[in-house]
Parts: sequence; structure tokens; C-alpha cells
Amino acid sequence: MEACNAVEREVDKVLLKFGAINEHAETVLCDLINHIESLKKEFERGISKLIKKQIRNILRIIVRQYDIVRIFFSLAPTDHELTPCLAQVLKDTMTKVRETAQRLATDHRELHSTVSKVGKAIDRNFTADFASTSREDVFSGPEKSHLLNQVICQHFYRHGMLDIAAELAAEAGIKTDEETKEPFTELNYILDCLKQRDLEPALDWAKKHREALLAQNSSLEFKLHRLHFIRLVQQGPSKQTEAIMYARQNLTQYVGRHGKEVQALMGTLLYLPNGIQSSPYSHLLDPTLWLDIHDVFTREACTLLGLSVDSPLSVCINAGCTALPTLLNIKQVMQQRQVTGVWNGKDELPIEIDLGKQSRYHSVFACPILRQQSTENNPPMKLVCGHVISRDALNKLTSANKHRFFFRLKCPYCPVEQNPEDARLIHF
Repeated sequence: MEACNAVEREVDKVLLKFGAINEHAETVLCDLINHIESLKKEFERGISKLIKKQIRNILRIIVRQYDIVRIFFSLAPTDHELTPCLAQVLKDTMTKVRETAQRLATDHRELHSTVSKVGKAIDRNFTADFASTSREDVFSGPEKSHLLNQVICQHFYRHGMLDIAAELAAEAGIKTDEETKEPFTELNYILDCLKQRDLEPALDWAKKHREALLAQNSSLEFKLHRLHFIRLVQQGPSKQTEAIMYARQNLTQYVGRHGKEVQALMGTLLYLPNGIQSSPYSHLLDPTLWLDIHDVFTREACTLLGLSVDSPLSVCINAGCTALPTLLNIKQVMQQRQVTGVWNGKDELPIEIDLGKQSRYHSVFACPILRQQSTENNPPMKLVCGHVISRDALNKLTSANKHRFFFRLKCPYCPVEQNPEDARLIHF
């Protein structure tokens, strides 16, 4: 994240400088054009029509090309003799135009140097070579490649990319049946309808799976009915009767579980004449309710089908992106200290990386004494008193007290003494 912020700061500098240069250039050019316009008016008083025409050409050249040489060598015809006063005016104007062009060119060169710093910031903050943190044998072999293709194919099915999934399945030799595609096809259709604020497909699906949803204590169907009722109320007094009839048919069954929310929905009817936008129930018009129903439907439907909310491919990619900066840093430290041999374990990382609560899928026990996570070789052990420590901690406490004649182990967290052999292996 710090690398992204560093690059963003350089980009902000470029945008700020570009805006300043653009504003300065517009101001300077406007001043220059106004000066030439005033010069034109002066010339109109004492020169021929041919001079007038060439001054108009000068204006076009200044605005489009800033060609100073052509401006002042073509200002007057060859057979026309300028007065000393006009010659001095043209000389001053030529100097002013030349200085303006030089300033703009300088600003343009400085902008290029600022833009080049963005590329340097990207090279400095991001690593292009990730080979040091990868293993080439992870996907080697036909069996592993087949599994990887299956995961990618499932990801496409989950996101409604049926054509791409079918093409990949055909080329990779993956056997898929219609039963595998049908749930994803239906779910993606319903999600697309929800994005367009069409509730009917989602309501039909929720009614069809009502018993299963109630078994997992889901509030999906109520939230769908709530949105439909709010949509009717939004249309004003003309829909009052229809909203009341809809509430009687669909909301009365939720009074027991969602009593306060149903009361709030009924309260909106009192403010129909003036609109509920300025009522105490204006929060019911919050657009985030539609985003919430999209997430709720995805979560409930995936739970009902025995699927994770995110596809396995998305989870792996997000976890890898989160862990990659830390892995690159620890790899660099190991190379500098010449301890690269530490990272030899194939099933574990050299350091602990926290991927956030959203990436925790099972309980992890950490020994309160040794501050280490439990493993198959060092599982958690439950003492007689109910406290849990790791097997290594139990062995160390046992070894430290073996010299006693009447050997009894005292729990490190309470005064209960017990026999170490009474400790039991537990599973989370």
C-alpha cells in the first residue's frame, strides 16, 4: 500500500503542475492575443488593406504555430516602407512573442521531467521480478494443470462468463454437465436483475427456497419485500392503497422476527402526502439498501448451494497479492543476511502473514505460553482445569518439574495441580 501511495504522490505532482502550466499558458496567450488585437487596430488607422490581411494571418500563426520569424518578416509587403514608430512597435511585439514562446517551451520541458519521475517511482516502489517468491513445480504435471483449469473454469461459471468457460472446458478436456452450469446461470441472471432494480426474479427464487432459507435464519425474503414496499411508497399517495394491500399480503408474516422494521415501514404511510424524503424514515431511501440486497442474495444463495461467497480463484489471487510485498521483503532480508536456507519448508512460510478477517476460514490455536500456532506435531492440549496450552509447552513444564518427589503439574493460569498424563488432545 505504501508503494501505491508513493506513486500516487508523484502522479498528483504531475497533475498539479500540468494544471498550473495549462492555466499559465492560457493567461499568457490571451494577453498576447489581446496585445496583437490592439496592434491591429492601430495599424488599421494608417496602413493599407494588404497590411490588414497580413495581420490577420499573423494572428492565426501566433495562435496555431507561434512562428515568430514568419510573423515579422511577412508583416508588411516588400514595397511598403514602415515608419520608425511602426518599426519600433513591431520590434517590441516580436520580443514579447519570442519571450512568451521561450517561457512556454521551458515550462513544457519541466513538465517532461516531472512525468519521468512517475516512471522512476514505479520502478523504485514495485518489483517486476517475482520469481524469488514462486515455485515452478506447483502446477507441474498433467493432474495439477487439470485441477488449475477446473478452478479457472468454475470461476468463469460463477461470474456468468459461460461462453469463455465452455471454450476453456473444451480445450482443456474438462467434463461439465448442465447441472453444474444451471445454478450459476440462474444466480447471475438474478444478480443482473437486481442491479437493474428488478426484484421479481429474486422474490421468485426466495419463495421457492423459503424453507431452506428459514432453516439458516435468513432474512433475504423480508429484505426483498421491504424494497418492493419502499418503491411503492416512493411513488406517493397514488400508490397508498396498493402499498397497504402489499403489506397485508407479504409483510404481516414477518412481524414476529422483524417487528420494529415492519413498524417503520408502516410509519412511512403517514408522510405520503408530503413525501418521505423529509420524514424520519428518509433513511429507507438510502441507495445502499440495493447494494446490501445484492450482497445478501449472493451470500445466502452461495450458502444454500454449499459454495463460498468468493470463488477459490479470487480468494487465492487476493491472498497472494496481500502476501506478496511481505514475502518480497523477507526474501530480500534473507539474501542480505545470507540465510536463504531458512526458507526451505514447502508447507509453511518463514513468517506469519495476516490476510484479514475475511480470509480466515477455520479456527487457529496459538499457545498462550510459547506464542506459537498449533501444528500436527504440536497440537493443543486441554488440562484438567480447562485451560489449553500446546504440547510443547506441556512437555517443557513437565521437564522443569520432574525433579520433585511427588510430581504434580501446576497450571500456569490457575492454582489447580494435576497430573500431566491427564491432559487431553483437542481439535477445533
